[in-house]
Amino acid sequence: MMITAVGFDVVHQTASMSSRELADLIGTSHGEVKRLIKSQETAQRLTQPLRPVDYRHQGETYQEYLLNKRDSLLVIARISPTFTSVLLDRWHERERVLDLPDFTNPATAARAWALEYERRQALEKRVERLVPKAEFFDHYVLVTEAMGFRQVCKLLKVKEPDFRQFLLERQIMYRLAGVLTPQQQHIEAGRFEVYKGTGANRHAFSQARFTAKGVIWVAELWAAHMAREPRGAAA
Repeated sequence: MMITAVGFDVVHQTASMSSRELADLIGTSHGEVKRLIKSQETAQRLTQPLRPVDYRHQGETYQEYLLNKRDSLLVIARISPTFTSVLLDRWHERERVLDLPDFTNPATAARAWALEYERRQALEKRVERLVPKAEFFDHYVLVTEAMGFRQVCKLLKVKEPDFRQFLLERQIMYRLAGVLTPQQQHIEAGRFEVYKGTGANRHAFSQARFTAKGVIWVAELWAAHMAREPRGAAA
């Protein structure tokens, strides 16, 4: 008799799944999966630093990412939540390869099975929490034009002081002469447009607007922020 090693930390530290395998699993392009993985890294939602590795295809060298179990589930929940159970089964089979010899102590063996069951239940609950986040994000993909601060607040259904504090604390924007101004790296990344001009009183003015890309990006960051907030904290 062999007892599966699922539930033991050593297994989860060594086992991984590639971005290519995830793409094949859900039938989408590898580039799309890699793009989403990078966005999750930018939003600081991955539990481990990205591990890019080279692979050869038709004589050319490309890169793929290796993810642990939790991060791969996050990616699938974001792209296609219906495949989360399929991915869990894929991981279950993968971890069976790393089997341990039968324990001579029946109590130890029983605990190993209990740990496996508990870990699987915990992962399924995590996936359930990730699916609403994915649905939240997808709502904002329909945005096609630049939006001002107040428009984005209405879209996200967030109070202006709360969102302003969020942008300042994340160093997404800063105050310049009392005006919210995006950090230069976010302008260069195409997340903001800045309009400058001179008013009727000949005073120069500057107005920043979130681009469509910026709205989607900040909506994802806000969703992750709210998911980490204790229940009732934002009430």
